[in-house]
Amino acid sequence: MDVLLQASTKNSAAACDAVTEVAHDAVTEVVPGLEGLPEIKSPELVGPEDARALSKVLFRRLTELEEGTHAYAYVRNTLIELNLALVKFAASRFRNRSEPMEDIVQVGTIGLIKAIDRFELTRGVEFPTFAMPTIIGEIKRFFRDTSWSVRVPRRLQELRLDLAKVTDELSQKLDRSPTVAELAERLQLSEEEIIEGLTASNAYTASSLDAQAGDDEGESALADRIGFEDQHLEGVEYWETLKPMIAQLDERDRRILAMRFGADMTQAQIGEELGISQMHVSRLLNRTLKRLRAGVFAEG
Repeated sequence: MDVLLQASTKNSAAACDAVTEVAHDAVTEVVPGLEGLPEIKSPELVGPEDARALSKVLFRRLTELEEGTHAYAYVRNTLIELNLALVKFAASRFRNRSEPMEDIVQVGTIGLIKAIDRFELTRGVEFPTFAMPTIIGEIKRFFRDTSWSVRVPRRLQELRLDLAKVTDELSQKLDRSPTVAELAERLQLSEEEIIEGLTASNAYTASSLDAQAGDDEGESALADRIGFEDQHLEGVEYWETLKPMIAQLDERDRRILAMRFGADMTQAQIGEELGISQMHVSRLLNRTLKRLRAGVFAEG
């Protein structure tokens, strides 16, 4: 199935050119099971314009794949590698800070991953334009938070970064905030070590547990990181407040809400009904619920 590299648009044509014109060291091969999808052995050798064109092709393919498959992981990881230049560019703005550049790039990469997971090609926005605010916001949050109120061992400072990254990944996969046990299993640490890492986070400059964990609207609260499960507005008492908000949603978003909470369908079933992936359903549902939750709290 060679749909991926058919030059049906200028962007696809540019992507094909990028595959054939990258430097000789970036030899491309076909990935087993992903016919038509090139393997870019040296993404750092791909120029900005080619990376942008290839990213569009990869984002298009990503929406067709199921999360957890080898194909999905390959496409997602390739997108990360192709766009690391965005992280390095954003990190260079903070080169005069005392923190190691390696840490800044690592934090910026978390922002890049968030942007990739949230990006929708159909919105008509270029990915670099969409991603940069998230990357820079993640780095700024890092600097804001790395003012420690007490002395914290370096290993716990590093664990905090790992916890932040894994929490975001599991939140996307589970469609809720992960528990301590789930974080421990993913990081192959004991629950006591996870709790120690979460507790150490409180040594950052004081912040309310109800405060948002990041600069992006809709970001989860800090309390969510100790295992609080989001019940997706079930049991909300103020349905009269929700009604006009739901009426303002796109038809597709209203339909997804009805199928999920009215018909009690799973995300996989919704995806099959709408002809989209389970991951795409998860993103749309999360976005809608965050918007409704923010509206309820604003009204309250």
